Amino acid sequence: MSKPAISKKEVRALVTFASEAAYGAGAILKEGFRKNKAIRYKGRIDPVTEFDLRSEKFIVSKIKSRYPDHGLLAEEGSEREQTSEFRWVIDPLDGTVNYAHRFPIYCVSIGLEMSGQIVAGVVYDPERDELFSAGQNIGASLNGKKIVVSDEPKLERALLATGFAYNIKKAKRNNLGLFARMSKKAQGIRRPGSAAMDLCWLASGRLDGFWELYLHPWDTAAGLIIVEEAGGKVTQFDGSAYDITSDEILASNDKLHRQLQRVLCHKQKR
Repeated sequence: MSKPAISKKEVRALVTFASEAAYGAGAILKEGFRKNKAIRYKGRIDPVTEFDLRSEKFIVSKIKSRYPDHGLLAEEGSEREQTSEFRWVIDPLDGTVNYAHRFPIYCVSIGLEMSGQIVAGVVYDPERDELFSAGQNIGASLNGKKIVVSDEPKLERALLATGFAYNIKKAKRNNLGLFARMSKKAQGIRRPGSAAMDLCWLASGRLDGFWELYLHPWDTAAGLIIVEEAGGKVTQFDGSAYDITSDEILASNDKLHRQLQRVLCHKQKR
């Protein structure tokens, strides 16, 4: 599917706005990181803290003030039908389990769809004060400096990342088999606990590939365009087109993509 037409000037303005919102939300999360937190559960092992909610409220308020006709889709329930072609897809705290345990890998993720295609995205890591951003046809950056994916061509020398969905204990297809198979092929695999961060670290060359199952739209909306604008590739496991509603994601530096596909799609038995 071709990308919708939008000028670079418009894209930069939207990225700047999203960056401001991410910085503000990140400050809220940073303030609460070492505090005792009120935690409730949306599922058996799926937590939410008051800081998820405060972060989302801050971002949504800024969007409604600046772009009152834009649509919204956010992890903690904020949703609004758009009267324009734009929709913001928001994860106010990606890595909530980490955050609740004071494990310092978490972030704010804000992506923007135009006519169903992601055209801008930012991910802010408050602990390292790192802002990853990208927009259609303007490239990807980390704190304002251009980033590109790695050039590693060999899977045996590649560092990968993955994750496990909250349904791991009941889903027949739960990534454990894929993890075991990939562990025998790659140099190493990490499980940081934030898909948005995994995608940004791939975009900046810290990782060479990433795969996961059962992510939500807000998990990948921003990271998708950051990887693509950094020169990476994002598909489903079999190489078919990925969108933020897909059940599976494979992202790489492009040079490793076919090798990763062969491992993930090797006569999977369900």
